[in-house]
Amino acid sequence: MPPHRKRQTQPPRTASTRPDPAKPGPARPDAPRSGGGEHWLAGTHAVLAALANPAREIRRLVMTREAADNLGGRLGELAATRRLPGAEILGRADIDRLLPPGMVHQGIAILARPLPGVSIEELARRAAGRERAVVVVLDQVTDPHNVGACLRSAAAFGALALVVPDRHAPEETAALAKAASGAVERLPLVRVTNLARALDTLKEAGFWVAGLAADGPVTLAQANLTGRAALVLGAEGDGLRRLTRERCDLLVRLPMSGAVESLNVSNACAVALYELARDGT
Repeated sequence: MPPHRKRQTQPPRTASTRPDPAKPGPARPDAPRSGGGEHWLAGTHAVLAALANPAREIRRLVMTREAADNLGGRLGELAATRRLPGAEILGRADIDRLLPPGMVHQGIAILARPLPGVSIEELARRAAGRERAVVVVLDQVTDPHNVGACLRSAAAFGALALVVPDRHAPEETAALAKAASGAVERLPLVRVTNLARALDTLKEAGFWVAGLAADGPVTLAQANLTGRAALVLGAEGDGLRRLTRERCDLLVRLPMSGAVESLNVSNACAVALYELARDGT
């Protein structure tokens, strides 16, 4: 295990620069939201993960005969551990008509209720007992495939949650869940009404907030982030908004050759999370 390193770009974390996470300040309620009403989830990975999640309320399960034959044993195991609706055997075209146009379902889909929401305050409490924790924050990333891919990378590299603004982020949809490949069932997608205030809440919980920007004065590796870190990524093209940048403790960049101007936000998220995991954060 690499030795614990002090960050070179910021002053040491002290009571005067960051509140004690064991003594959080007054809570500013930011009610958790779980998205809209019932919606379809499709695809083998997304559906099996949802069926295995006791927090997920399943209303309807549809599949083709081929999918039923291939997944029969796994579905039987899941049915033995929780109450599930009986599977409806439909033709592939019938399932196509139930789902958004163009959705690849692999012969299986479920109609489900959104997962219960998690507030930013609850997320801060979950981090309080951890020496190290990473939270990914997306600033107005609106494409569901990008958000789903970021969620998948965040789960893969052990992040605590993915935080998004309520008004400028996609709902929990079939496209998002399929891109997340089951991660939506394993990692909280925290929606907040005010992103700047949410970053303040994370700071009060002992997090350093690092914004990923092309003009960051240091690379993510040079920042030597340790302990609790919130990694903030902006939308492609626009990047981080001014108010979001101002809330960051520091701006960091990924070392790039210059052959391209930028990475897709989900690719940048995966690279940055790998760097934090490699460094032991």
